[in-house]
Amino acid sequence: MDKIFKKRLIVILTLIVAFASCRKKEFDAYYGRPDGLADPIYQQLQARGNFTTLLACIDKAQYKEILSTAGFWTLFAPNDDAFKVYFQEKGLNSIDQLADSTATNIIRYALSYDANKTDHLGDYLSATGWKPNLGFRRRTTYYDFVYDGTVNGKKAKVISSNGNGTYVYTNFNNKYITYFISNAMSAAALGATDYNYFFPNTAYSGFNVVNASVKNKDIVAENGVIHEVDHVIEPMKTLDQYVASKAEYTEFKKLLDLFVTYSPSNEATHRYQVLSGKADSVYVKYYNALLGFSPNNESFTEDAGAANNSQTGAYTLFVPRNEELLAYERDVLLKYYPGKTMKDLFISNQQVLIDFLNAHMYKSMVWPSKFSNATAALTGEVPQFNPGSDVIDKKLLSNGLFYGVSKVQNADVFSTVFGKAYLNPAYLTTSTFLNEYGLYTSVKNSKIKANLIMMSDATLTANGYYYNPNYLASSTITGRLTIPANGDFKRVLQQAIIPASHGEMSNLLSGGAGIVETLNGEYIKYDNLKIYSSGTLDSTDVTKQYVSVNSALSSTDGKASNGYAFFVNKFLSFTTKQVSQHIIAKGTLSTDPFYSFSMYLKGSSLYNATTFEINGVPLGVNYTVFVPNNAAIVQAVKDGVLPGDLVTGAPTYAPTNVNDIAKINRFIQYHIISGNTIVPDGLKAGLYKTLYKDSNGNDTYVTITNSLNSMQVKDMKNSSPLANVVISNSNVLSNRTVIHQLDRYLKFDY
Repeated sequence: MDKIFKKRLIVILTLIVAFASCRKKEFDAYYGRPDGLADPIYQQLQARGNFTTLLACIDKAQYKEILSTAGFWTLFAPNDDAFKVYFQEKGLNSIDQLADSTATNIIRYALSYDANKTDHLGDYLSATGWKPNLGFRRRTTYYDFVYDGTVNGKKAKVISSNGNGTYVYTNFNNKYITYFISNAMSAAALGATDYNYFFPNTAYSGFNVVNASVKNKDIVAENGVIHEVDHVIEPMKTLDQYVASKAEYTEFKKLLDLFVTYSPSNEATHRYQVLSGKADSVYVKYYNALLGFSPNNESFTEDAGAANNSQTGAYTLFVPRNEELLAYERDVLLKYYPGKTMKDLFISNQQVLIDFLNAHMYKSMVWPSKFSNATAALTGEVPQFNPGSDVIDKKLLSNGLFYGVSKVQNADVFSTVFGKAYLNPAYLTTSTFLNEYGLYTSVKNSKIKANLIMMSDATLTANGYYYNPNYLASSTITGRLTIPANGDFKRVLQQAIIPASHGEMSNLLSGGAGIVETLNGEYIKYDNLKIYSSGTLDSTDVTKQYVSVNSALSSTDGKASNGYAFFVNKFLSFTTKQVSQHIIAKGTLSTDPFYSFSMYLKGSSLYNATTFEINGVPLGVNYTVFVPNNAAIVQAVKDGVLPGDLVTGAPTYAPTNVNDIAKINRFIQYHIISGNTIVPDGLKAGLYKTLYKDSNGNDTYVTITNSLNSMQVKDMKNSSPLANVVISNSNVLSNRTVIHQLDRYLKFDY
């Protein structure tokens, strides 16, 4: 019985072994390593024979297993000749003298995520797939961890933020490596000149990695791709690290440090304590989010939907040397803060420093061939530097391009007429509300010519406009501004801004005269260093009918990149009167130039004797009023256009007949241009609509011919000769209106 059982057992076991053997063959056939599959990266390097030192470096870094097993890597592999040069530069004799930590850094920086051959290295892997010709950077396995720093004057463990003003614990802030590959370079209109600007000792080949040339590309391995390079590439510093390492940029670093805060991180602390066995707390180094970017952030504008944006770009930082920066601080930023420091300015007006730093920070890679058309994300200005003569230090770094420069970017916010108010605390109200009302666009661009009439805070306060930035009862800027009855500070500022694309007011400081249009279409006049407005001219005291320009101060401190700031001694007001009041004021006596017209106005049904309003002429709209002289009015009476004696031309100013009243109304309406103010400055001409509509309800027009100090008006009946503006009795400033006298009346169809 036992013999039979043993025989059966042997048969069963034999069948099991045979079956298992068959299954293993099937398993190996399906899941086994294909015969034609390339060896892993480590074994490939061994087989090639010219990576002996790199292999030793990999062993030191304890990356042999990683590079011998499954993975998906790109390795920029320095050959043995590259290490010979590297050891000579470092004063080393062999790999044995290379610190393990240095070996680890080299390997981790040479190794990037994802296996990329040259067919995709020049592309960007977006959330929706490959975007051709946009990629020239890849994320490496290297990242800085905790380092020694100072927090509140004490030594501490610090880690860099990994976003612009943010920190995400799961983001290790990996460094990126930059390469220069022909398809991406061509698409960006870059070439050898840009590459050799940073690496003059390496020939541009169409495929370079930092300062290395690629000797053999697209070596396919089981776990990735190898590109052989002829230089050893160490992890590059961030912009933050590089600035901190150079003594010639300490002043700029001081400014950056004013915007740094340190905050403890429980997650970073726990990770550090586990890895190091030490009990120190870890602080995250943050830069203020109002800066263009964080110089210690390795990621380029990344967000949840664009995790690989850093493949396409990085930042650019221009940093002036200490000497030039200190001079600019003294002569520009601190000019009106005698005895104060930049830290004092930071405390009193932090935005000035933010604007200054942002003028040197670009959210893109500004290559040397692109200085003239690069745009800063926040300032919208191109770099003011010559890449050949102004740049004294240039570096490709892990998170961007660095340029040490021998001059300061004199940003528009400081160099324009806006800067004259912005940098002077005596004009805080003006600069604040130029921004608040959105008027800064007219005065803060060096390409847009403009002049600014400067009224100090003391002057504004004396006239009822008081701004208290520390008034805690209001959370809004406008809530902190006290405005007098009938006041309108936006209008005050608009009247103080004079667009100057035609050289307006260029003769003011030499004692010249003129009439100019302000930002809101109102006009002001000037003569012999005096400026007149509709408001100042309302005064019965001739000494108060103008504001005086401080010519000395305006000549020295007022010159700006886009015009002049004119410093004045008093408030440049606007009138609150009705247009009719200014017409009547010049038509009181029978010999006054506007007498006949003003009398007809008062006798018309358009005029309200109580409010002084002219029906159809509401305040808030720009107008031009043409007042025919007394002789022209007589002719209009004789022609039957106005009521009166057809023979003598004697006017009937207050008719009772409905038809006569209608005549007056039509006459007045046709002599008022609605929506535009025109003066004899040679700038405005052509067809303009009047207030009058004919019997069919159609709009009516006049045609203006305009030159400096001469203006003619052609009516709808093409009367000849044209009506001329009588300059001596014209340019009368009113409420958003200018009044001119004509030597003829304008004819029209009923």
